[in-house]
Amino acid sequence: MRRKRNTKIIATLGPASSSKKMVRALFDAGADVFRLNFSHGTHDDQHQRIAVIREIEAEVRRPIAILTDVQGPKLRCGNFDGGSTRLRKGQKFVLDMDEADGDSERVQLPHPELYRALEPGADLLLDDGRIRLKVLEQSRNRLVTRVAVGGRLSNHKGLNVPGVVLPIASLTRKDREDLAFVLDLGIDFVGLSFVQRPKDVADARDVIQGRAAIMTKLEKPRALEHLDDIIRLSDAVMVARGDLGVELPPEDVPIWQKEIIIKCRSAGRPVVVATQMLESMIQAPAPTRAEASDVATAVYDSADAVMLSGETAVGEFPREAVRMMDRIVTRVEHDPLANKMVHATQLQQQATGTDAISFAARQVAETVGAAAIATFTTSGSTTIRASRQRPNVPIICLTPDLRTARRMALSWGVHAVHTRDVTNIAEMVERATGIAVAESFARKGQTLVITAGVPFGTPGRTNMLRLADVE
Repeated sequence: MRRKRNTKIIATLGPASSSKKMVRALFDAGADVFRLNFSHGTHDDQHQRIAVIREIEAEVRRPIAILTDVQGPKLRCGNFDGGSTRLRKGQKFVLDMDEADGDSERVQLPHPELYRALEPGADLLLDDGRIRLKVLEQSRNRLVTRVAVGGRLSNHKGLNVPGVVLPIASLTRKDREDLAFVLDLGIDFVGLSFVQRPKDVADARDVIQGRAAIMTKLEKPRALEHLDDIIRLSDAVMVARGDLGVELPPEDVPIWQKEIIIKCRSAGRPVVVATQMLESMIQAPAPTRAEASDVATAVYDSADAVMLSGETAVGEFPREAVRMMDRIVTRVEHDPLANKMVHATQLQQQATGTDAISFAARQVAETVGAAAIATFTTSGSTTIRASRQRPNVPIICLTPDLRTARRMALSWGVHAVHTRDVTNIAEMVERATGIAVAESFARKGQTLVITAGVPFGTPGRTNMLRLADVE
Protein backbone atom coordinates (compact mmCIF):
# COMPACT_ATOMS: atom_id res chain seq x y z
CA MET A 1 0.00 0.00 0.00
CA ARG A 2 2.02 2.88 -1.34
CA ARG A 3 1.51 6.47 -0.19
CA LYS A 4 1.54 9.16 -2.86
CA ARG A 5 3.38 11.69 -0.69
CA ASN A 6 6.70 12.08 1.12
CA THR A 7 5.71 13.85 4.35
CA LYS A 8 4.40 11.40 6.94
CA ILE A 9 1.28 11.74 9.11
CA ILE A 10 1.10 10.92 12.84
CA ALA A 11 -2.37 10.32 14.31
CA THR A 12 -3.00 10.27 18.07
CA LEU A 13 -5.28 7.52 19.35
CA GLY A 14 -7.80 8.14 22.11
CA PRO A 15 -11.45 7.65 23.05
CA ALA A 16 -12.58 8.62 19.54
CA SER A 17 -10.18 6.24 17.82
CA SER A 18 -9.54 3.09 19.84
CA SER A 19 -11.61 0.49 17.98
CA LYS A 20 -9.90 -1.65 15.39
CA LYS A 21 -12.35 -0.41 12.77
CA MET A 22 -11.44 3.23 13.41
CA VAL A 23 -7.68 2.65 13.67
CA ARG A 24 -7.80 0.82 10.34
CA ALA A 25 -9.83 3.67 8.89
CA LEU A 26 -7.17 6.16 10.04
CA PHE A 27 -4.44 4.04 8.45
CA ASP A 28 -6.37 3.76 5.20
CA ALA A 29 -6.94 7.52 5.27
CA GLY A 30 -3.19 8.13 5.47
CA ALA A 31 -1.80 7.70 9.01
CA ASP A 32 1.76 6.32 8.97
CA VAL A 33 2.52 6.52 12.71
CA PHE A 34 0.17 6.15 15.67
CA ARG A 35 0.77 8.12 18.87
CA LEU A 36 -0.24 6.88 22.30
CA ASN A 37 -0.53 9.69 24.83
CA PHE A 38 0.32 8.33 28.28
CA SER A 39 -1.04 11.49 29.91
CA HIS A 40 -4.45 9.84 29.48
CA GLY A 41 -5.83 6.32 29.71
CA THR A 42 -4.79 3.19 31.58
CA HIS A 43 -2.12 0.63 30.80
CA ASP A 44 -4.86 -1.76 29.71
CA ASP A 45 -6.18 0.87 27.27
CA GLN A 46 -2.75 1.40 25.75
CA HIS A 47 -1.98 -2.33 25.61
CA GLN A 48 -5.18 -2.90 23.66
CA ARG A 49 -4.33 -0.10 21.21
CA ILE A 50 -0.88 -1.55 20.60
CA ALA A 51 -2.38 -4.97 19.92
CA VAL A 52 -4.86 -3.45 17.45
CA ILE A 53 -2.09 -1.59 15.59
CA ARG A 54 -0.02 -4.75 15.26
CA GLU A 55 -3.04 -6.70 14.01
CA ILE A 56 -3.60 -4.09 11.32
CA GLU A 57 0.10 -4.07 10.48
CA ALA A 58 -0.05 -7.81 9.82
CA GLU A 59 -3.16 -7.40 7.67
CA VAL A 60 -1.82 -4.60 5.47
CA ARG A 61 1.74 -6.00 5.42
CA ARG A 62 3.26 -2.59 5.90
CA PRO A 63 5.40 -1.55 8.89
CA ILE A 64 3.59 0.89 11.19
CA ALA A 65 5.41 2.91 13.84
CA ILE A 66 4.09 3.48 17.36
CA LEU A 67 5.05 6.62 19.28
CA THR A 68 4.60 6.42 23.06
CA ASP A 69 4.39 9.96 24.44
CA VAL A 70 5.20 9.94 28.16
CA GLN A 71 3.64 12.66 30.30
CA GLY A 72 6.68 14.22 31.93
CA PRO A 73 6.46 16.57 34.92
CA LYS A 74 3.17 18.45 35.13
CA LEU A 75 3.22 21.57 37.29
CA ARG A 76 -0.30 22.36 38.47
CA CYS A 77 -1.99 24.42 41.15
CA GLY A 78 -4.35 22.84 43.69
CA ASN A 79 -8.12 23.01 44.19
CA PHE A 80 -10.32 26.03 44.84
CA ASP A 81 -13.34 26.29 47.12
CA GLY A 82 -16.14 26.21 44.58
CA GLY A 83 -13.87 25.00 41.80
CA SER A 84 -12.48 28.35 40.68
CA THR A 85 -11.79 31.97 41.54
CA ARG A 86 -11.29 35.24 39.70
CA LEU A 87 -7.96 37.07 39.97
CA ARG A 88 -7.85 40.84 39.46
CA LYS A 89 -4.94 42.64 37.85
CA GLY A 90 -2.73 44.26 40.47
CA GLN A 91 -3.88 42.17 43.46
CA LYS A 92 -1.53 40.04 45.52
CA PHE A 93 -1.91 36.25 45.26
CA VAL A 94 -0.10 33.61 47.31
CA LEU A 95 1.07 30.15 46.23
CA ASP A 96 1.93 27.83 49.12
CA MET A 97 2.10 24.21 50.27
CA ASP A 98 -1.12 24.31 52.30
CA GLU A 99 -3.46 21.54 51.10
CA ALA A 100 -6.59 23.51 52.02
CA ASP A 101 -8.81 24.62 49.12
CA GLY A 102 -7.80 27.93 47.62
CA ASP A 103 -9.69 31.21 47.31
CA SER A 104 -9.16 34.63 45.72
CA GLU A 105 -6.08 35.21 47.92
CA ARG A 106 -4.15 31.90 47.79
CA VAL A 107 -3.95 28.37 46.40
CA GLN A 108 -1.75 25.32 46.89
CA LEU A 109 1.28 24.80 44.64
CA PRO A 110 2.40 21.25 45.54
CA HIS A 111 5.87 21.43 43.98
CA PRO A 112 8.49 22.16 46.67
CA GLU A 113 11.30 22.28 44.11
CA LEU A 114 9.80 25.44 42.61
CA TYR A 115 10.12 27.43 45.80
CA ARG A 116 13.88 26.81 45.79
CA ALA A 117 14.30 27.69 42.10
CA LEU A 118 12.32 30.94 41.91
CA GLU A 119 13.43 34.40 42.91
CA PRO A 120 11.64 37.77 43.17
CA GLY A 121 11.01 39.10 39.68
CA ALA A 122 10.29 35.70 38.13
CA ASP A 123 7.22 35.36 35.92
CA LEU A 124 4.64 32.60 36.42
CA LEU A 125 2.17 31.60 33.72
CA LEU A 126 -1.04 29.77 34.61
CA ASP A 127 -3.62 28.11 32.36
CA ASP A 128 -1.44 28.17 29.20
CA GLY A 129 -0.42 31.76 29.85
CA ARG A 130 -3.92 33.18 30.20
CA ILE A 131 -3.05 34.32 33.74
CA ARG A 132 0.32 35.89 34.55
CA LEU A 133 1.87 36.46 37.95
CA LYS A 134 5.06 38.24 39.05
CA VAL A 135 6.92 36.87 42.09
CA LEU A 136 7.35 39.52 44.81
CA GLU A 137 8.59 37.40 47.74
CA GLN A 138 9.97 33.88 47.96
CA SER A 139 10.53 31.53 50.90
CA ARG A 140 10.94 27.79 51.44
CA ASN A 141 7.23 27.01 50.99
CA ARG A 142 5.54 30.26 49.97
CA LEU A 143 5.48 32.60 46.98
CA VAL A 144 3.87 36.03 47.18
CA THR A 145 2.98 37.27 43.70
CA ARG A 146 1.26 40.19 42.03
CA VAL A 147 -1.30 39.50 39.28
CA ALA A 148 -0.07 40.99 36.00
CA VAL A 149 -2.86 39.53 33.86
CA GLY A 150 -6.00 38.40 35.66
CA GLY A 151 -8.90 36.12 34.84
CA ARG A 152 -10.74 33.08 36.13
CA LEU A 153 -8.49 30.32 37.51
CA SER A 154 -9.92 26.86 38.14
CA ASN A 155 -8.74 23.61 39.71
CA HIS A 156 -5.49 21.96 38.65
CA LYS A 157 -4.53 24.45 35.95
CA GLY A 158 -1.00 24.07 34.61
CA LEU A 159 1.87 26.35 35.51
CA ASN A 160 4.86 27.43 33.40
CA VAL A 161 7.98 29.25 34.52
CA PRO A 162 9.63 30.94 31.52
CA GLY A 163 13.32 31.74 31.63
CA VAL A 164 14.15 29.44 34.56
CA VAL A 165 15.84 26.04 34.45
CA LEU A 166 13.86 24.01 36.97
CA PRO A 167 15.58 21.34 39.11
CA ILE A 168 13.20 18.68 37.82
CA ALA A 169 14.09 15.48 35.97
CA SER A 170 12.48 14.95 32.58
CA LEU A 171 11.27 11.46 33.54
CA THR A 172 8.95 11.23 36.54
CA ARG A 173 8.17 8.13 38.59
CA LYS A 174 4.99 7.72 36.53
CA ASP A 175 6.99 7.94 33.29
CA ARG A 176 9.39 5.25 34.47
CA GLU A 177 6.49 2.99 35.39
CA ASP A 178 4.87 3.62 32.01
CA LEU A 179 8.13 2.84 30.21
CA ALA A 180 8.68 -0.32 32.23
CA PHE A 181 5.24 -1.42 31.06
CA VAL A 182 5.39 -0.42 27.40
CA LEU A 183 8.99 -0.93 26.26
CA ASP A 184 8.60 -4.70 26.02
CA LEU A 185 5.45 -4.38 23.90
CA GLY A 186 7.26 -3.44 20.70
CA ILE A 187 6.82 0.33 20.55
CA ASP A 188 9.15 2.27 18.28
CA PHE A 189 9.56 5.82 19.63
CA VAL A 190 9.38 7.37 23.08
CA GLY A 191 8.25 11.00 23.08
CA LEU A 192 10.32 12.70 25.80
CA SER A 193 8.66 15.67 27.51
CA PHE A 194 9.99 18.57 29.62
CA VAL A 195 13.52 18.47 28.15
CA GLN A 196 15.53 21.45 29.36
CA ARG A 197 19.13 20.36 28.73
CA PRO A 198 21.11 17.61 26.95
CA LYS A 199 21.43 15.64 30.20
CA ASP A 200 17.67 14.99 30.15
CA VAL A 201 18.01 13.12 26.86
CA ALA A 202 21.11 11.25 28.04
CA ASP A 203 19.34 10.17 31.23
CA ALA A 204 16.36 8.90 29.24
CA ARG A 205 18.68 6.91 26.98
CA ASP A 206 20.09 5.18 30.07
CA VAL A 207 16.57 4.15 31.06
CA ILE A 208 15.38 3.10 27.60
CA GLN A 209 18.53 1.11 26.80
CA GLY A 210 17.97 1.01 23.05
CA ARG A 211 14.55 -0.64 23.28
CA ALA A 212 12.99 2.31 21.44
CA ALA A 213 14.17 5.42 19.64
CA ILE A 214 13.98 8.75 21.50
CA MET A 215 11.89 11.56 20.05
CA THR A 216 12.73 14.69 22.00
CA LYS A 217 9.83 17.10 22.31
CA LEU A 218 11.01 20.69 22.18
CA GLU A 219 8.58 22.36 24.59
CA LYS A 220 10.83 24.48 26.80
CA PRO A 221 12.64 27.60 25.55
CA ARG A 222 15.62 26.61 27.71
CA ALA A 223 16.11 23.57 25.48
CA LEU A 224 16.65 25.88 22.50
CA GLU A 225 19.80 27.19 24.16
CA HIS A 226 21.27 23.68 23.75
CA LEU A 227 19.57 22.84 20.47
CA ASP A 228 22.53 21.34 18.60
CA ASP A 229 23.51 19.03 21.47
CA ILE A 230 19.92 17.93 22.09
CA ILE A 231 19.41 17.12 18.41
CA ARG A 232 22.67 15.16 18.36
CA LEU A 233 21.58 13.04 21.34
CA SER A 234 18.10 12.41 19.96
CA ASP A 235 16.88 9.93 17.34
CA ALA A 236 14.06 12.26 16.26
CA VAL A 237 12.69 15.64 17.32
CA MET A 238 9.20 17.10 17.73
CA VAL A 239 8.45 20.82 17.50
CA ALA A 240 5.78 20.86 20.25
CA ARG A 241 4.43 24.28 19.39
CA GLY A 242 1.59 24.32 21.90
CA ASP A 243 3.81 24.12 24.98
CA LEU A 244 6.64 26.03 23.34
CA GLY A 245 4.28 28.87 22.51
CA VAL A 246 3.20 29.29 26.14
CA GLU A 247 6.65 30.45 27.24
CA LEU A 248 7.87 31.96 23.95
CA PRO A 249 6.37 35.06 22.35
CA PRO A 250 3.97 33.86 19.62
CA GLU A 251 5.92 35.70 16.94
CA ASP A 252 9.04 33.67 17.78
CA VAL A 253 7.49 30.22 17.36
CA PRO A 254 7.40 30.15 13.52
CA ILE A 255 11.01 31.30 13.38
CA TRP A 256 12.12 28.56 15.76
CA GLN A 257 10.07 26.01 13.83
CA LYS A 258 12.07 26.73 10.69
CA GLU A 259 15.38 26.79 12.58
CA ILE A 260 14.69 23.44 14.24
CA ILE A 261 13.67 21.80 10.96
CA ILE A 262 16.81 23.01 9.20
CA LYS A 263 19.09 21.85 12.01
CA CYS A 264 17.38 18.45 12.27
CA ARG A 265 17.59 17.83 8.55
CA SER A 266 21.25 18.87 8.55
CA ALA A 267 21.93 16.42 11.38
CA GLY A 268 19.91 13.65 9.75
CA ARG A 269 17.25 13.50 12.47
CA PRO A 270 13.58 13.12 11.50
CA VAL A 271 11.58 16.12 12.68
CA VAL A 272 7.85 16.38 13.43
CA VAL A 273 5.72 19.54 13.50
CA ALA A 274 2.92 19.15 16.04
CA THR A 275 0.07 20.82 17.91
CA GLN A 276 -3.07 22.58 16.71
CA MET A 277 -2.48 21.83 13.03
CA LEU A 278 -6.16 21.19 12.24
CA GLU A 279 -7.54 22.13 15.66
CA SER A 280 -10.93 23.26 14.42
CA MET A 281 -11.58 19.75 13.04
CA ILE A 282 -12.07 18.51 16.59
CA GLN A 283 -15.60 19.86 16.17
CA ALA A 284 -15.90 20.75 12.48
CA PRO A 285 -15.70 18.59 9.34
CA ALA A 286 -13.33 21.01 7.57
CA PRO A 287 -10.34 23.09 8.71
CA THR A 288 -9.91 26.83 8.57
CA ARG A 289 -7.88 28.29 5.71
CA ALA A 290 -5.25 29.35 8.22
CA GLU A 291 -4.88 25.76 9.43
CA ALA A 292 -4.49 24.48 5.87
CA SER A 293 -1.76 27.08 5.36
CA ASP A 294 -0.10 26.00 8.60
CA VAL A 295 0.15 22.39 7.41
CA ALA A 296 1.41 23.62 4.03
CA THR A 297 4.15 25.64 5.72
CA ALA A 298 5.48 22.54 7.47
CA VAL A 299 5.61 20.77 4.09
CA TYR A 300 7.36 23.69 2.41
CA ASP A 301 9.83 23.73 5.32
CA SER A 302 10.54 20.01 4.61
CA ALA A 303 9.45 18.53 7.92
CA ASP A 304 9.49 14.74 7.98
CA ALA A 305 6.05 14.47 9.53
CA VAL A 306 3.03 16.44 10.71
CA MET A 307 0.93 15.38 13.68
CA LEU A 308 -2.72 15.31 14.68
CA SER A 309 -3.51 15.32 18.41
CA GLY A 310 -7.02 16.03 19.69
CA GLU A 311 -8.30 15.97 16.11
CA THR A 312 -8.05 12.17 16.03
CA ALA A 313 -7.93 11.35 19.76
CA VAL A 314 -11.15 13.03 20.92
CA GLY A 315 -12.51 14.81 17.87
CA GLU A 316 -15.82 14.22 16.13
CA PHE A 317 -14.16 13.74 12.72
CA PRO A 318 -10.96 11.69 13.18
CA ARG A 319 -11.02 10.00 9.78
CA GLU A 320 -11.83 13.24 8.00
CA ALA A 321 -8.94 14.98 9.79
CA VAL A 322 -6.42 12.45 8.50
CA ARG A 323 -7.90 12.59 5.01
CA MET A 324 -7.70 16.38 5.04
CA MET A 325 -4.10 16.28 6.24
CA ASP A 326 -3.29 13.82 3.46
CA ARG A 327 -4.97 16.03 0.85
CA ILE A 328 -3.14 19.18 1.93
CA VAL A 329 0.26 17.49 2.10
CA THR A 330 -0.17 15.76 -1.26
CA ARG A 331 -1.33 18.94 -2.98
CA VAL A 332 1.53 21.04 -1.62
CA GLU A 333 4.16 18.45 -2.53
CA HIS A 334 2.97 18.61 -6.14
CA ASP A 335 3.56 22.36 -6.21
CA PRO A 336 6.84 23.01 -8.13
CA LEU A 337 7.67 25.68 -5.55
CA ALA A 338 7.81 23.01 -2.83
CA ASN A 339 10.72 21.23 -4.51
CA LYS A 340 12.57 24.53 -4.95
CA MET A 341 12.11 25.42 -1.29
CA VAL A 342 13.16 21.96 -0.08
CA HIS A 343 16.44 22.22 -1.97
CA ALA A 344 17.05 25.88 -1.18
CA THR A 345 18.89 24.81 1.97
CA GLN A 346 22.44 23.70 1.19
CA LEU A 347 23.29 20.73 3.39
CA GLN A 348 26.83 20.18 4.54
CA GLN A 349 27.88 16.63 3.75
CA GLN A 350 29.81 14.67 6.34
CA ALA A 351 33.12 13.21 5.25
CA THR A 352 31.78 9.65 5.28
CA GLY A 353 31.14 7.01 2.66
CA THR A 354 27.46 6.91 3.59
CA ASP A 355 26.97 10.63 2.91
CA ALA A 356 29.01 10.47 -0.29
CA ILE A 357 26.95 7.55 -1.61
CA SER A 358 23.63 9.09 -0.50
CA PHE A 359 24.44 12.42 -2.13
CA ALA A 360 25.54 10.69 -5.32
CA ALA A 361 22.42 8.49 -5.33
CA ARG A 362 20.17 11.54 -5.41
CA GLN A 363 22.16 13.14 -8.24
CA VAL A 364 22.33 9.94 -10.27
CA ALA A 365 18.60 9.27 -9.79
CA GLU A 366 17.74 12.73 -11.08
CA THR A 367 20.20 12.49 -13.99
CA VAL A 368 19.03 9.12 -15.31
CA GLY A 369 15.37 9.61 -14.40
CA ALA A 370 15.32 6.62 -12.04
CA ALA A 371 12.03 5.30 -10.74
CA ALA A 372 13.28 5.05 -7.15
CA ILE A 373 16.27 4.73 -4.85
CA ALA A 374 16.51 1.39 -3.04
CA THR A 375 18.59 1.27 0.14
CA PHE A 376 19.66 -1.94 1.85
CA THR A 377 20.14 -1.27 5.56
CA THR A 378 20.26 -2.99 8.92
CA SER A 379 20.21 -0.10 11.36
CA GLY A 380 18.35 2.39 9.17
CA SER A 381 21.17 4.95 9.11
CA THR A 382 21.71 4.52 5.36
CA THR A 383 18.05 5.19 4.62
CA ILE A 384 17.89 8.21 6.92
CA ARG A 385 20.92 9.75 5.20
CA ALA A 386 19.21 9.15 1.84
CA SER A 387 16.00 10.76 3.18
CA ARG A 388 18.02 13.74 4.37
CA GLN A 389 18.92 14.48 0.73
CA ARG A 390 15.22 14.86 -0.15
CA PRO A 391 15.52 13.20 -3.59
CA ASN A 392 12.89 13.72 -6.27
CA VAL A 393 12.12 10.00 -6.36
CA PRO A 394 10.80 7.62 -3.67
CA ILE A 395 13.18 5.82 -1.29
CA ILE A 396 12.57 2.11 -0.77
CA CYS A 397 14.09 0.89 2.49
CA LEU A 398 14.89 -2.83 2.39
CA THR A 399 15.82 -4.23 5.79
CA PRO A 400 15.88 -7.59 7.57
CA ASP A 401 15.15 -5.87 10.90
CA LEU A 402 11.44 -5.29 11.55
CA ARG A 403 12.20 -2.67 14.21
CA THR A 404 14.19 -0.69 11.65
CA ALA A 405 11.41 -0.98 9.09
CA ARG A 406 8.89 0.39 11.57
CA ARG A 407 11.05 3.33 12.57
CA MET A 408 11.47 4.29 8.92
CA ALA A 409 7.71 4.95 8.79
CA LEU A 410 8.53 8.37 10.26
CA SER A 411 11.16 9.44 7.71
CA TRP A 412 10.43 11.67 4.72
CA GLY A 413 9.94 9.88 1.42
CA VAL A 414 10.68 6.38 2.75
CA HIS A 415 8.67 3.28 1.96
CA ALA A 416 9.97 0.53 4.25
CA VAL A 417 9.86 -3.16 3.40
CA HIS A 418 10.77 -5.89 5.86
CA THR A 419 12.63 -8.54 3.86
CA ARG A 420 15.30 -11.15 4.42
CA ASP A 421 18.93 -10.11 3.97
CA VAL A 422 20.88 -10.66 0.75
CA THR A 423 24.26 -12.33 0.37
CA ASN A 424 25.55 -11.18 -3.03
CA ILE A 425 25.11 -8.45 -5.64
CA ALA A 426 22.99 -10.51 -8.02
CA GLU A 427 20.56 -11.32 -5.23
CA MET A 428 20.55 -7.65 -4.19
CA VAL A 429 19.55 -6.49 -7.68
CA GLU A 430 16.90 -9.18 -8.03
CA ARG A 431 15.41 -8.41 -4.63
CA ALA A 432 15.38 -4.64 -5.14
CA THR A 433 13.86 -4.70 -8.62
CA GLY A 434 11.32 -7.37 -7.66
CA ILE A 435 10.08 -5.42 -4.64
CA ALA A 436 10.04 -2.14 -6.60
CA VAL A 437 7.70 -3.73 -9.14
CA ALA A 438 5.57 -5.53 -6.54
CA GLU A 439 5.14 -2.31 -4.51
CA SER A 440 4.23 -0.28 -7.65
CA PHE A 441 7.35 1.90 -7.65
CA ALA A 442 8.76 0.72 -10.97
CA ARG A 443 7.84 -1.15 -14.12
CA LYS A 444 9.75 -2.99 -16.80
CA GLY A 445 12.31 -0.86 -18.62
CA GLN A 446 12.79 1.65 -15.79
CA THR A 447 15.94 2.11 -13.73
CA LEU A 448 16.62 1.79 -10.00
CA VAL A 449 19.46 3.35 -8.04
CA ILE A 450 20.58 0.87 -5.37
CA THR A 451 22.81 1.62 -2.37
CA ALA A 452 24.19 -0.99 0.01
CA GLY A 453 27.19 -1.97 2.09
CA VAL A 454 29.63 -4.72 1.23
CA PRO A 455 30.08 -7.13 2.89
CA PHE A 456 26.29 -7.41 3.23
CA GLY A 457 24.76 -7.27 6.69
CA THR A 458 27.42 -4.93 8.11
CA PRO A 459 25.68 -1.99 9.86
CA GLY A 460 26.82 1.53 8.99
CA ARG A 461 28.90 0.54 5.98
CA THR A 462 27.33 2.02 2.84
CA ASN A 463 30.00 1.80 0.17
CA MET A 464 28.26 0.76 -3.05
CA LEU A 465 26.00 2.44 -5.59
CA ARG A 466 24.59 0.50 -8.51
CA LEU A 467 22.20 1.18 -11.38
CA ALA A 468 19.83 -1.66 -12.20
CA ASP A 469 17.38 -2.00 -15.06
CA VAL A 470 13.99 -3.45 -14.18
CA GLU A 471 13.41 -6.51 -16.37
